[in-house]
Amino acid sequence: MPIASLTLELAIEHAQSLKDRRQAVRSLKDKLRHGFNISVAELDDAMVWNRATIGVAAISGSSAYLAGQLREVEEAARRIANGLGCEIVDSFIEADVELPEG
Repeated sequence: MPIASLTLELAIEHAQSLKDRRQAVRSLKDKLRHGFNISVAELDDAMVWNRATIGVAAISGSSAYLAGQLREVEEAARRIANGLGCEIVDSFIEADVELPEG
């Protein structure tokens, strides 16, 4: 069964404190988790207030479905982040099988 992960590097330019950072990261994680059938977690420690790394993991019986789902998650994450005053500066997908382009 194919497993894939999406890593999102987030810039939170408006964050002036750890509380601001946590609020933006928690909101993004919750919205992604509730909008898709995926696992979402913060991957880094909170050493820098204006940066965060978010990891998304998904599993499916179909690699084509998995590839499409992660592309949709990435697009949704960009929209949500923009609404929160953040920016996704980098993202990449890793999978244990070859995912079809589309």
